Formats: sequence, C-alpha cells, structure tokens
Amino acid sequence: MKVLVTGGAGFIGFYLTQVLLSRGDDVVGIDNLNDYYDPQLKHDRLAILHAHENASGYQFIELDLADRLGIEQLFQEHAFDIVVNLGAQAGVRYSIENPHAYVDSNLVGFVNILEGCRQTKVKHLVYASSSSVYGMNSKQPFSTDDRVDYPISLYAATKKSNELMAHTYSHLYDIPTTGLRFFTVYGPMGRPDMAYFSFTKKILNGETIDVFNNGEMKRDFTYIDDIVEGVVRVMDRIPQPQESEITNAKAPYKVYNIGNNQPVTLRRFITAIEDACGVKAKENLLPMQPGDVPITYADVDDLIADTGFKPSTSIEDGINEFVKWYKSYYA
Repeated sequence: MKVLVTGGAGFIGFYLTQVLLSRGDDVVGIDNLNDYYDPQLKHDRLAILHAHENASGYQFIELDLADRLGIEQLFQEHAFDIVVNLGAQAGVRYSIENPHAYVDSNLVGFVNILEGCRQTKVKHLVYASSSSVYGMNSKQPFSTDDRVDYPISLYAATKKSNELMAHTYSHLYDIPTTGLRFFTVYGPMGRPDMAYFSFTKKILNGETIDVFNNGEMKRDFTYIDDIVEGVVRVMDRIPQPQESEITNAKAPYKVYNIGNNQPVTLRRFITAIEDACGVKAKENLLPMQPGDVPITYADVDDLIADTGFKPSTSIEDGINEFVKWYKSYYA
C-alpha cells in the first residue's frame, strides 16, 4: 500500500514508518519540523528512516498541515491508499499559552487532511485522538461509549473536534475513518516535553524534579511498541457503516482507546526511573496544574475484540528501554 504519515518526523510517526517500510509499504511522511521541542531529535529520526533497508520506498516532505494548497497538491500527486494523521500540536499545558497553534494545526490542518481524503477517495483515514477528551470523567476505566462533552484544555477540545469532523466526513462522503485515543505514550526517542524525559534528565544531573499532586496522579502509560502495533492492526481493519443506538446516521466510523489498561501512579513511575538510572530523585512537591486530570485508565475491550491485540509492556520494562536509549543518545 501507499501510506501518508503526517507528523512523520514525530515520535509515533517515526516508529510507525519503520514498521510500514519493513512490511513493504511505500510511505510518504510529512512534518513541519517546528521547534516546539528540539528539532535535532526530529532530524535524527529522519536520518534513521532514510537509512532504512527499504528506504527506496520512503519519501519525506517538509510541509505544514495548515498549508491548504500544499496539502491539496500532495494528495493530487500521490494516490494514497491509507492516511495516518499523527501530525498535531501536542501538549496540554502549552495549549493554555499558545491556543492559536492548536487551531492552525489540529483544526485547520485536519480539515485539509479530510478534504484531501475526500477528493482522492482514500480507502481509510486513521487519526490520532487523545485520552484527554475524557476530561475529568469520574467513571473508570474510560470507555469509548462514555460522554466526552467536557474537555478541560483546548488541546482536548481540538481532539474531540477531530472526532466530530471525521464522523461528519464518514457520514457525508462514505470515507472510512478510525480515531485512536492514545494514553500517555512513552519510549526511546520520545518527546522531550514529556515528564519521563525531563525526569530522567534531571535525575541523572542531580537536579530537582517537580512532582504534581504529591505523585498521586495515575496514568495509563503506554509503550511506543504497543501503540504502533495497535495503529497497524487498526489500519488494516477498515470500519464498515453502522448505526449506533443513539442515532440513525450511518457512517464507516470507529473510535478506539489504545492504552495499557493498567494505570500507574506517578510515584511508581518515578521509582521506575530511579531504578533504571540508579539514582534517587530530589523532589519538589506541587499541586495539580490547570488542564491536568487525576487519572487516565483505558477500557480496551473494543480493541481486543476487533483486532485481537492488547498493550502489555510494563512501566518498568518500558522505562528501562528508554533510559538505556537516553544514556546512549546523550552520552
């Protein structure tokens, strides 16, 4: 197949592209290579992709999702079978500081992708949503059947909007779309703005880490290999039109959670990093931050039933792999 991966120099896009190339797919990756975090990491990921044994089937294009004409031209020049939209402005706290970046990338950019899929009759659009759409829902674990009408960050609001926009295009134009609500993705070559990355750096440097909510928050930390396995299995399963119990609207539309189904306290998470680093952390205890939620916990029954896959990497194993990479990469 010919696959478009947006956010192709990003964390998940990088790992997904390697798997797709290894199985023989042709991949076009796009990314705007912005400086939300150190662009050098993105360039290093791209260097690995260009050195892949099947790199002849890979093309990278520097392109912004909000570039309407550029995206139109991209879809016209390539007959994509599948589009995996992982490109987005990420981060909950940054959305409080810079809301316009989220509108440009996550809303305008997503409409451009939807239009490209419509105009060229793409067979399946898979796109990244987020566990943040659940907001402060009290029912646990989070199920895709739960209401998600009360986001508490603009980032979450844009991700919920993506799901609504995808459903509209699935209903109106019969475009099969699948949304993936990722739960706290981590692993080697991950995003430096994530807590596990900054904690490791500070612990190894003997610096103090900020621990919010006294370390009592829980997260469904999901290792990158599990995320990518889930994405690939969903890519290959095109949703069929179906009616829900709520509406008569038929649409080839589906949403899944991809999470570890085993929430871990921030305290256990920090202990795993300490053990992997061989260093005890110095801590600065702080209250919970605006936009944060106390717990994320994924119900993945639908994912298991439809794809036969369930994420299973333990936080200790995953953090060990990350710290090994970190020490090697930063010498």
